[in-house]
Amino acid sequence: MRLLLLEDDKILGNGLHDFLLSDGHRVDWFTRLAQVQGLDQEPFDVLLVDWNLPDGSGLDWVKALRHRGNTTPVLMLTARDRLGDRIAGLDSGADDYLVKPFAPEELAARVRAIGRRQTAHAGHFRVFDGVQIDLSTRAVSVLGQAVELTAKEWALLEALTLRAGRLVAKADLEALLNGFDGESMSNTLEVHISHLRRKLGKSLIETVRGMGYRIA
Repeated sequence: MRLLLLEDDKILGNGLHDFLLSDGHRVDWFTRLAQVQGLDQEPFDVLLVDWNLPDGSGLDWVKALRHRGNTTPVLMLTARDRLGDRIAGLDSGADDYLVKPFAPEELAARVRAIGRRQTAHAGHFRVFDGVQIDLSTRAVSVLGQAVELTAKEWALLEALTLRAGRLVAKADLEALLNGFDGESMSNTLEVHISHLRRKLGKSLIETVRGMGYRIA
């Protein structure tokens, strides 16, 4: 999944960024509210938001997002552990609330849980012409044979699967990949799409020339 991490503590933020990256996610890390203004339309799957930031309240930012109709799931990260704070956080639009200090393993598990809830209404198990994709366990098989994917390959396949039948813009998929290790090759996306086709079959992913890709 593509995650937005809004955390000003550089030691914590760097640790969470690296841990979530190793868990197979794309992570865009910011330390100020000013840096995330105008990102409402970016295709993030989960927002990880610190309550107290140097230039304002993360919770107020979440409230504003909800007011504008943004329904992206939000996980609040905060040292505020009083019952009233938890209630305020959830009532203001957060989907989950995690009190610092916490283990990165718990954060990763909560992110996965949010992802499962997001896909549950449409079913987490998809089948496309012999290719079986389990979004909850990240398991992929072709005609019953398990297929191993890299973190980048899975990120691409997940993004396309969640939007099956719809075009996913090339720029959105490139943004998804760029956060993994800073690769700047212009053909990075094409290379990974080619790898997926080799592993899962050439017909699974359709190219819409000059625009992007889709699973029909």
